[in-house]
Amino acid sequence: MSFAGKVALVTGAGSGIGRETACCFAQEGASVVLADINLVGGEESLRLVQECGTEGLFVQCDVSDAHEVERLFEAAADHFDSLDFAVNNAGIGGPQEAVHTYPHDSWDRVLSVNLNGVFYCMQEEIRRMSAAGGSIVNVASIAGKRGLPYQSAYTASKHGVIGLTRVAAQEAARHNIRVNAVCPVYTDTPLIEPLIRDNPRRKEKMLERIPMRRFGLPREVADAILWLCRDQSAFVTGQALNLDGGMTA
Repeated sequence: MSFAGKVALVTGAGSGIGRETACCFAQEGASVVLADINLVGGEESLRLVQECGTEGLFVQCDVSDAHEVERLFEAAADHFDSLDFAVNNAGIGGPQEAVHTYPHDSWDRVLSVNLNGVFYCMQEEIRRMSAAGGSIVNVASIAGKRGLPYQSAYTASKHGVIGLTRVAAQEAARHNIRVNAVCPVYTDTPLIEPLIRDNPRRKEKMLERIPMRRFGLPREVADAILWLCRDQSAFVTGQALNLDGGMTA
């Protein structure tokens, strides 16, 4: 159990990649702080973590609210003595709209959750890891490497996450904190379901862009995240790792 005695924090842990990552940390012996705005999903993820035999804490949190993020980290500090790993995964997709018709309120909400949320969390994480070091992994997207038509807010937010990752990696290296991002292609999670619901042609077109002709799996993303937290990746920082089945090749 390579993470025994360690503490990991995962946002967006109520489903999908976040839930899978939290469970993978728990399976390897880490205690896990789980955060999500979804109370039901978060409590279910906490149950799954505890079934692995490790300690867990769930805090309901909207990462777009800096005060709620501060409360999340205060609760984590009250419960655990340290913070070794942090995975900033919470995110939303937003509507499918052209740039010139994209609703302003949707734009603000997507950027607030996907980019501001990562920023607020990283501020707290770097402060709390600065004494002993640690590893931070931000969940970006292939949309952070290329433009996705009709997903302007999501694309802009994920480009921002990669830029923020690179800046933080340079600043935090002197504190022995590594900061990286993972960039999954379409992954089989609740986030993608609205895109393909009742639209087999759209799903077919999405798969055509991926040379491996399938969507990614949450476990595959979680495995990459955990690798970025292992000692084997000790010289890796400031990177945005593509997990895309060859899409960007």
